[in-house]
Amino acid sequence: MRVVSLVPSLTEAVARSAPGTLVGVTDWCTHPPGLDAVRVGGTKNPKTDRILSLAPDLVIANEEENREPDLAALRAAGVEVLVTEVRDVPQAFRELARVLDACGVTARPRWLDEAEETWSSLPRPATRLTAVVPIWRRPWMVLGRDTFAGDVLARLGVDHVHATHPDRYPRILLDELRACAPDVVVLPDEPYRFTADDGPEAFPGLPCALVSGRHLTWYGPSLAEAPRVLGRALRAARP
Repeated sequence: MRVVSLVPSLTEAVARSAPGTLVGVTDWCTHPPGLDAVRVGGTKNPKTDRILSLAPDLVIANEEENREPDLAALRAAGVEVLVTEVRDVPQAFRELARVLDACGVTARPRWLDEAEETWSSLPRPATRLTAVVPIWRRPWMVLGRDTFAGDVLARLGVDHVHATHPDRYPRILLDELRACAPDVVVLPDEPYRFTADDGPEAFPGLPCALVSGRHLTWYGPSLAEAPRVLGRALRAARP
């Protein structure tokens, strides 16, 4: 089977579970390292002609990460496109199973069982924190309602303050973010790459947790270690 993945986390899941299946991936597909597949552009601007030249049996996409006009062009050319929707952790596991089944994986991979067990056995958080979770700056954008990353944090005892905002990724003025006075500001390294020198300085006096975007926003093999990795970063940020 020949598969093109337009979603980095699904790329990692398919590569781990069905080696040799992937013939094309995006420029942002960084895991697993050394993946041998043709690069077909970005998630928002894939080169559809390059994808078609690979003669894929299936293209896997996501309703949030990929644009419908690109997917429609692939369908019009006769390519089967599987579009996932992932808004919370349980849905991530259901969609991962659906993708792997579509890619011809007949035996449930061990990493998927381990990841699901990790999340189903999480202890109830002893305390809960409030958080602001920027995902971009210039302009400042944060997690809003109905997001996978928001659900990940909630299950770890972190309630982000814009969880009921009408928009999923609202633009909020920096002064308003500071005025929220959260227990912690969570700064992932993707989609915007926040670093120790780029992000915390905007929130003087507030604890900031620099976290792995792969563990916060990816739904794939990284789910198995996400609670441990994110929990460590959050604990390190608390005074």
